[in-house]
Amino acid sequence: MIINPLKRVYLALESWFNISFGTEWNPLYHLGTLSFFLFWIILVSGIYLFIPFHGSLDGAHASVEYMTHDQWYAAGVMRSLHRYASDAVIITILLHLFKEFASGRYRGFRWFSWVTGIPNLWRVVTLGITGYWLVWDELAQYVAVGSAQLMDALPMFSGAMTRNFVSGGMTDRFFILIEFLHLLGQPMLLLFMLWLHVKRLSNVNINPPRGLAAGTFLALLALSLYAPAVSHAPANLGMVPREIHIDWFYLNVYPLLEYWPAGRVWILTISVTLLLMMLPWLLPKKDGPKAVVDLDHCNGCGLCFEDCPFDAISVQARTDGARYEHEVVVDPALCGACGICAGSCPASNPFRTPRGELKTGIDMPQLPVDEMRRLTRETIDAITGDLKLIVFGCEHGLNVKRLDCDDTRGIKIICSGMLPPTLVEYALKYGADGVMVTGCRHNDCYFRFGNRWTKMRFDGERKPSLRGRAEHDRIRLHGAAEPDKREIDQDLDELRQQLRALNQAAEIATVETD
Repeated sequence: MIINPLKRVYLALESWFNISFGTEWNPLYHLGTLSFFLFWIILVSGIYLFIPFHGSLDGAHASVEYMTHDQWYAAGVMRSLHRYASDAVIITILLHLFKEFASGRYRGFRWFSWVTGIPNLWRVVTLGITGYWLVWDELAQYVAVGSAQLMDALPMFSGAMTRNFVSGGMTDRFFILIEFLHLLGQPMLLLFMLWLHVKRLSNVNINPPRGLAAGTFLALLALSLYAPAVSHAPANLGMVPREIHIDWFYLNVYPLLEYWPAGRVWILTISVTLLLMMLPWLLPKKDGPKAVVDLDHCNGCGLCFEDCPFDAISVQARTDGARYEHEVVVDPALCGACGICAGSCPASNPFRTPRGELKTGIDMPQLPVDEMRRLTRETIDAITGDLKLIVFGCEHGLNVKRLDCDDTRGIKIICSGMLPPTLVEYALKYGADGVMVTGCRHNDCYFRFGNRWTKMRFDGERKPSLRGRAEHDRIRLHGAAEPDKREIDQDLDELRQQLRALNQAAEIATVETD
């Protein structure tokens, strides 16, 4: 299977982070929640800094210097935390952007999240820019003059912004405007855009694991103590600053103004933004057929509604006059065609109709549960080795067909979450000695929750669960991406040894009973 180069780079980075942090605390699996956590640090530290801050031409720089040096142990640390958390959130956003693009999670039904996510980067950048203005040092002067040039290049302005800085027309009202933008206007707009960004997702979590959050905070605190954030000299509109230390996370376009006119900088910025937002259609991906509800076999239990990762399923009053109170409805525009709903439906039990066609309450037209049951039987019958080992694999993880050998056969499904737990028990009863289920890497499901729901179902923590009478020691879960075949092979070898020992013990028990 060919992997695009960007995805290969990301998977290599992900593997290194798994070795360094473990799968539970891997920052790449929690970039969204880490961003929210960093926003909390920025918010709390910003409120603390606002108390002694004096928003005026004469008092702004002096109050920041007082916080930085006279109260270095409190306000100074808070200022550094505010600065470094703001830089860190740019890193997490850019990594999140790269991860989603490299993994192909921006096309098809995901276009809305991608298109609403790109502007958030600029919302955060402009929020940081106004923060630099408030310090009113030489860097703030440099940013303010550059921003004025950019604003004056827009048709709605006519050079008025730049004249304020050239003619010395600055007043304290300037700080009232910037304080409003930085403390209220921009954060409220960003909050709305973040809500819009996750609007089509369900079970949204904004809190990273506690250990990862604690480690992130301690790292930022250590950096704040080791290299405190400091200011430049006070702003002086009568002089051009000689040396400026740029924060490249936020101020990367300003040096371009020294070489390009402001209009050209706008063209570059807008072009890059529009290109990013158009990627879902420039590199399109067709989604598979959407989930279909069969009311004749749906009791309206709502398990599919609870498990759907993309808020595509709703529960409403019954419309067919059946004895049940509710029914589920699928919105095709939101459906990710992952099949997780089919795996959560209690009617997907393959033991219900041993000989007839298996109908379930919600199913995938491209791979119905009845088809999975038929493939399972045929695959078991085709195995010729001393063991019969079945591997169900997600199409976005390791290609399980690469595992085929005398005693092992792979069955490719859309997502590991679409596998009904009872189908695993059915495979063991029908003749399989063991079953392995592979999905995407742990905590990094292409469809968000497929491997997580599967593990919880097999552990009895989520309905429908794998029944206690199932032979759990013959079942193995292993998340893997395409480069992880060696680890899967090792896990399969261990499972084979375990299965042979179990078979031998069963034969001895049978002989002793006879």
